[in-house]
Amino acid sequence: MSNTYSLLIRGGKVMLPEGMQQVDIAVDGEKIVEIGPSLSGSADREIDATGKVVFPGTFDGHVHFDEPGRTEWETIKDGSAGLAAGGGTTFIDMPLNSSPCLLDKEEFQKKYDIASHDSYTDFGFWGGLTPDNLDRLEELAACGVVGFKAFSCYSGIPEFKGIDDYSALKGMEIIKKLGLPLMVHCENDALTAKLGAEQAAAGRDDAWAYFAAHAPITEIESITRMITFAEETGVKLIIAHASLGKSIDIINAARARGVDVSVETIGQYLILTDEEVAALGPVAKCSPPVRSKEDQPLMWAHLLAGDIDYVDSDHSPSDPSLKEGVSFMKAWGGIASVQHTLTGLLTHGYHARKVPLARIMKLICENMPKSLRIEGKGKIAVGYDADFALIDLNREYILKADDILYKHHVSPYMGTRFKGAVDETILRGQTIMRDGKIIGTPRGRMIMCKG
Repeated sequence: MSNTYSLLIRGGKVMLPEGMQQVDIAVDGEKIVEIGPSLSGSADREIDATGKVVFPGTFDGHVHFDEPGRTEWETIKDGSAGLAAGGGTTFIDMPLNSSPCLLDKEEFQKKYDIASHDSYTDFGFWGGLTPDNLDRLEELAACGVVGFKAFSCYSGIPEFKGIDDYSALKGMEIIKKLGLPLMVHCENDALTAKLGAEQAAAGRDDAWAYFAAHAPITEIESITRMITFAEETGVKLIIAHASLGKSIDIINAARARGVDVSVETIGQYLILTDEEVAALGPVAKCSPPVRSKEDQPLMWAHLLAGDIDYVDSDHSPSDPSLKEGVSFMKAWGGIASVQHTLTGLLTHGYHARKVPLARIMKLICENMPKSLRIEGKGKIAVGYDADFALIDLNREYILKADDILYKHHVSPYMGTRFKGAVDETILRGQTIMRDGKIIGTPRGRMIMCKG
């Protein structure tokens, strides 16, 4: 008796948790039900993946899709389309830059209503931690946030205040009791303000002035301080977008003495250098800034050593007017990049530096949902959601504006060559992107932490 499935993927090289294998994948409804060589049976649809690598759908734990309130910057619909075009099937949206920010259950409901109607991919939400909402953290946890996000500095959004030492301590104590993680953007606010004032007094407002205002010490000091609070409270701490090899050294030392701390980095810190950013201009401005060509190899060494836990996009677009025709110092400090995390790692990691595909898979598919205790995501395994990215490892393309599916067709990578491209993205057994085009209507749903 032969089986009948809803989907069979045959002939591909499949990235399984134990490594790449030439196997078939059988899907029934939304779940993977069988994996093995030359599976018997038929399906409502079969995909011939010969010559392709079948990855789990990627999981981006750090995006700013800006709804409600700032739809001129980005939307959940357009942002999730860009994610899908890059092989992504799940995102976790930050509590800013939406307006109002996600600081209580009322704002959670507004964001949820939009995402459940408009998202092409599955989704979740970080709740915000600020000095003003310590009494709302429990209600946000009850709503289903995956964790909390805080800034140790000015966030760029006035209504999302940075945490002082008191709110850091009290917030971590509450979040520890809730059993959720806290992700922190680590820069020393007083130092960046004073160093920035020095540059302004000298009449400088270019990229190098910005780099000086956000010097490495501003990140290093803040990471050290947040780890101290985490060590005292026992909270699970995630350091957001580390940009320096020395930052990873500090985190490794904390882990060695038992602190529950993990670390994220972002593609631009692995791909760009400060000199390239200065040449590109505000389109490549982010915070913390991209560092020197001397530091970049240290980041790759840490990635290869397994010291970095997650690579996300930190997709942080804005209205183009906040990037164009203004000085580097005044420009919005965020990069639009949600579509190119996987292809960037294939190009600059797998092809250029021989980073194993298994390492890339853990960084952008497996580790974040595992850390957040989200079941059914991040792996190709029986019982997991049928989320896949079908990849042509050797297809090359030069990025053009027409290739971009997120709202504003800008990128620091415009005109550059990528090697490794996503041909098709499948969410819970249904194709949502093929050949650079969105297929079907939004069908994303919210993911939940276990327990």
